[in-house]
Amino acid sequence: MERKTEMIVDIHNHILYGVDDGPQTPDETILLAKQAVASGIHHVIATPHHKHRHKHAFYENDYRKILILVEEVNILLQNQGVPLTVYPGIEFHLHDQIEHDIEYNLEHFLTLNNTGKYLLIEPPCSYLPTNTEEVLLELKRKGYSLILAHPERNKILRRYPEKIFNMVRQGILMQVTASSLLGKDGKRLQNFSRYIFNHNLVHLIASDAHHFSRRKFELVSAYNWIEENYTASDRSYFMENAAHILDGSDINMKEPKFIKRKLQYFFVPHQTIQTEQA
Repeated sequence: MERKTEMIVDIHNHILYGVDDGPQTPDETILLAKQAVASGIHHVIATPHHKHRHKHAFYENDYRKILILVEEVNILLQNQGVPLTVYPGIEFHLHDQIEHDIEYNLEHFLTLNNTGKYLLIEPPCSYLPTNTEEVLLELKRKGYSLILAHPERNKILRRYPEKIFNMVRQGILMQVTASSLLGKDGKRLQNFSRYIFNHNLVHLIASDAHHFSRRKFELVSAYNWIEENYTASDRSYFMENAAHILDGSDINMKEPKFIKRKLQYFFVPHQTIQTEQA
């Protein structure tokens, strides 16, 4: 395996076909895989939605089905000459009955790359369940390390960013979407993502890619932005963390800085935020 400092791993994407709102056919998966490789990515952990309702659709994916489909996709890509390796994972939605699943269906919580360590948990966008922290801590007590997917999209976390600080202090990792950091999802998400980034409250960057042209793998572009606006060491930090997720080893968490609500992060440019945090 490549050295962690040279390895680019995307830990959150929807590259598997026919399971959620990602590719619907093998051909679409191939196109998305080619786009990942063209951007510089050769290792991805597929994380289809589970227990997630989106508009009129409800996505529920058995972990055994995911393991089989990952094998099939890897054979497909190998036969097509696409140098991308796909690993299994799941994006487990923080749904209303999750406590029941923890009690009776713990095997459904497929860890990233099936190492038994890291779980990717997705909060809703418009609200945050009142039992969120209790659920995450219960999963930690079960022995898992938790990654909260795209906290910048959650309306409540944007309003009360101290909740993110509190969760990080409890050992919960935060994964921001590359397109949010780059401003491709709008100024509000861009400024908030950079605000928590500047407070050491981001541990992982991922693409959340769904489509080869509409929602692409933007991870390398985000890493380039980090190196241009911060340092090469900062870029390496995030690359190494993603590689640690892949092999199930511990990552280095920087000391978080206390954060509070700041109306300006909805409107001010990145340079102003940097100056205020310097």
